[in-house]
Amino acid sequence: MGLAALLTAAALLGMRCLSVTSAQCSLDSLFGSSPALDVPYAETRYELVEAMLEMADVQPDERVIDLGTGDGRILIVAARDFGASGLGVDIDPSLVRDAEANASAAGVAERTEFRAEDLFDTPIADADVLTMFLLPEVNMRLRPRILEEMRPGTRVVSHAFDMGDWQPDDEVRVGGAHAYLWVVPAQVEGRWQMTEQEGGALLDLRQRFQFFTGTATRSDGSTAVITEGRITGAAISFRIRTNDGAHQFAGTVSGSNISGDAGWQAERTP
Repeated sequence: MGLAALLTAAALLGMRCLSVTSAQCSLDSLFGSSPALDVPYAETRYELVEAMLEMADVQPDERVIDLGTGDGRILIVAARDFGASGLGVDIDPSLVRDAEANASAAGVAERTEFRAEDLFDTPIADADVLTMFLLPEVNMRLRPRILEEMRPGTRVVSHAFDMGDWQPDDEVRVGGAHAYLWVVPAQVEGRWQMTEQEGGALLDLRQRFQFFTGTATRSDGSTAVITEGRITGAAISFRIRTNDGAHQFAGTVSGSNISGDAGWQAERTP
């Protein structure tokens, strides 16, 4: 093997990957004994791991799923320092074995599970927190599943890469490293019948991730614009602007119902 090839092989020793395509992840894989993998491995520094988990407000007994877990450090810190439990997945079996050994050494083996599998095959609906350090195109492939399968209020944290036009709810920078947080929003797109002390209105809402706009139509046929619509998990807030000013509303979404903080209610209609 020539010098250039040796240097390339050495560089690849610091890589791990998550789904089948091109790049290799170990010297063994260079010689055909491991699966072909993509998403180069770059470790998340422990300072950023702590910041990511703090930003996600990980609580004791919550379930964390770490996609592309590598040496398992994010899940191990979540279990050791935050009292969480959960699952780490990576397509490279050798890294999964390393993660299991690291979890055992940290005393958190009973609260952590590591599996060698394609992250796109991993069920994610039961997570309270989802962490990842992937690539932009992988994040974008995961985005529809996150929005459709995960419960409102689930926190999603990504090291380095965003989710396209889904704006983060928070972000943090530690040294030169960057991480983003999203809170999975309840789905409120559509028509809702709202009732309140002063009467009722038909709300037509148009949602884009955690933001929405719309109109409110009262029984007399008058309409008003809905502005500043925001959904954070199951929490909803918005303003209805009428001729006599702007009226603020806040409440909690639960499936096809919204319970308002000041006694108003809304029910989804066909």
